[in-house]
Amino acid sequence: MSNEQEYIDLFEQNRCMIEEPCAALLNKARGNAYTLFKAAGFPTPKEEQYKYTDVRPIFAENYGMNLGRLESPINPREYFSCDVPNLHTRQEYVVNDTYYNGSENKIQLPEGVIVGSLNEIASTNPTLLEPYYNALASAGDGVTHFNTSFVQDGFVLYVPRNTVADTTIQLMNVLRSNVDMLFNRRILVIVEEGAQASMLVCDHAIEKIKSLSIQVVEIFIGKNAQFDLYELEETQGENRRLNQLFVRQEADSRFNHTNITLTNGTTRNSAYVALEGEGAEVNMYGLAISDKRQHIDNTTVVDHKVGRCNSNELYKYILDDEAKGAFSGKMLIRKDAQQTTSQQTNRNLCLTKSAHMYAQPQLEIYADDVKCGHGSTVGQLDENALFYMRQRGIPQEEARHLLMFAFAGEVIDAIKLDALRERLHILVEKRFRGELNRCKGCSLCK
Repeated sequence: MSNEQEYIDLFEQNRCMIEEPCAALLNKARGNAYTLFKAAGFPTPKEEQYKYTDVRPIFAENYGMNLGRLESPINPREYFSCDVPNLHTRQEYVVNDTYYNGSENKIQLPEGVIVGSLNEIASTNPTLLEPYYNALASAGDGVTHFNTSFVQDGFVLYVPRNTVADTTIQLMNVLRSNVDMLFNRRILVIVEEGAQASMLVCDHAIEKIKSLSIQVVEIFIGKNAQFDLYELEETQGENRRLNQLFVRQEADSRFNHTNITLTNGTTRNSAYVALEGEGAEVNMYGLAISDKRQHIDNTTVVDHKVGRCNSNELYKYILDDEAKGAFSGKMLIRKDAQQTTSQQTNRNLCLTKSAHMYAQPQLEIYADDVKCGHGSTVGQLDENALFYMRQRGIPQEEARHLLMFAFAGEVIDAIKLDALRERLHILVEKRFRGELNRCKGCSLCK
């Protein structure tokens, strides 16, 4: 029996259980997505964007799923306490794939800003979410359709017109189970015209179990609006993460995205950004640090649909031991996208001969008045620089760490949140030294 058939049987046998606790909006999208999933199945390496990551063995594992919506017995605030100095955020939690509705000591947000459970808000205010939910993800692949078929909850951030949310939303995805589990969640962000907001999404794992975390994110950024998204993964070697991001930008909007993978098992992040209004701008940064036999794949598509838009991408990898990295970046400049400026850069360090990096930068241009460039490099640490530092009394291992830290710094320094940027400098340095960072009162890092 194929992997797809097992999940098809699971869905059909438990459809009532899946749909009963869910809002009509989620169930409406569910039916069509299920039909698409049955037709498409899971992507294979024959598909260009999955060339370096075969997801079929990932789904072949025997995972449990919380279709009955059993409540988690834990209060995530007791397990995870983020005490980054001077990082003043509104802390929200998703435990596995269910929003945690605790209300302890939350920072007040501006009037009209809505945060909370996807399922609850879709039930109480469906007209707010109906124009957006699954509007972008419906064009996704089999993994996306799988998520829409089985998803029962997630997180919503809504920022109304001309509202500035000064406080960063910090969403912590806490994975916790005693048995191997598949977690399926959704994030929906709506930033209306003239509004501004930022969000930090952190993935953390408590137990060292085999887990598959599937996340689909849809972001809508209105005219002259700005949204900053920071993603940080600190899980463990048995975690598989399939993360799909869909973004639509209107005229003169700004989207800044930074994705950092510090510890993981197998991770595939994909981002699809559509620039649909003139003057829109997107800046995307990525940093992956992998060792042992970890696998990290970042796939991006930036679609310049109209003219006078700007895009900039910088992704860096540092691979040690037998780690594998992959980067596939596509910039699509359509015929009417004149006066486009676009730059894509991918730089990689392989610290051992057994570490492998696969890079596939792509530039597809159908307009003639553009300024576009892309490039990719794969190399090792500069032996001349190492020799120079050792001649000045710096031990070899310390010199290696300093060079790696300098290499990673360009991505970290692009982060606008001062407190987060400073903490990530510390986290990355400790990661290179093989140390675990632990916040005060945090039970995640044993």
